[in-house]
Order: sequence, then C-alpha cells, then structure tokens
Amino acid sequence: MSDNATVLIVDDEPSITDLYALRLREEYDVRTAYGGEEALKQIDEDVDVVLLDRRMPDLSGDEVLDHIQERGLSPGVAMVTAVDPDFDILDLGFDAYVVKPVPEEKLKETVETLLRRSSYDSKLQELTSLMSKRAALKAEISPDELDDNAEYERLGERIDSLRAELDDTVESLDEEDFSAAFYALSRGQE
Repeated sequence: MSDNATVLIVDDEPSITDLYALRLREEYDVRTAYGGEEALKQIDEDVDVVLLDRRMPDLSGDEVLDHIQERGLSPGVAMVTAVDPDFDILDLGFDAYVVKPVPEEKLKETVETLLRRSSYDSKLQELTSLMSKRAALKAEISPDELDDNAEYERLGERIDSLRAELDDTVESLDEEDFSAAFYALSRGQE
C-alpha cells in the first residue's frame, strides 16, 4: 500500500510533527507543516494522507479540512488530536479520529488504513464505469457482434476481475472499515 504514498503531517507542535515524520519517513514520502496556514501551502493532489491536528492557533484542523474539501482534494484525513471526540465531529469530513498520544504502531496502522480505504473507491469507480460501458454497448450492438469482439470480451473479464477483488475486499474488511463503507454508501444514496 505504501509505494510512493505521500503523507502530510500537520501539527503546531514541531516536536510531535518531527516525531511522526521520523516514524513514517522510511515507508512514505513525508511532508510536514507546523500549522494550518503552512498545511494549505503543502497540500496538493499528490498528498494521499493527511495527519491533522485539530487545535492549532493560526488555522484549526477543522478549518484546514474545510479548505482541503473546498479545493476538491480528497486525501485520507486522520484527525490526530488531544481533543476527545464529541458529537461535533459528526459534521467533519475526516476519515479517522486518533487521540494523542499516538504510539508508533497506531500511527502506521492509521496511515495504512487510510491508504487501503482510498483504493476501495478507485476500484468501485472503475467497476461502475466499466459496467456502464458494457450496458451502453449491450443496448446498441447485437449479441452476436459483442460475442465476436475481443475488446468486449476483455471488458467482461476486467469486470469479473474487479467484482472478485471487491468481494475479497468486503470479506477482508474489519468491522470499522465495513461500518465506514456502509455509512459512505448510504450517505451517497441520499
């Protein structure tokens, strides 16, 4: 999961930011920001995961998160904070909430979880795109012509492959990921 993944660590306490960077640097491309304003300068489409402190003096993590979403960026975001969660988090668009202090294994596990979750979306998007193409072809081209077309056959094979991968993914989801996926799907249908 970690090949070429970029992680942006945002915390106004340089010692924490630098510690997290040290812990993750061997496995990821790491960027650091020592406050919210600096985070906005560092974030771009290449960032896969953001570890975001919630309380910062210049720009809060909540505000940074809003700016990320306004810019149309979609990295996995973990609020990594000393603030215990409350109902106010329900309206925030983050993917994980981790309370400090964060042991090294929990930090790495959080990043890997967010990277894994991001791959679910791309596979599902690809599957729906390919299925739309197949449906369009079925509506316009005779079954005999479809059966004789190698590209159409490859399309079917790719759809079958993606379905199998997604089935395996669903089976491998832990309870938290399954609940998150179910919630995301149900929100998307409103």
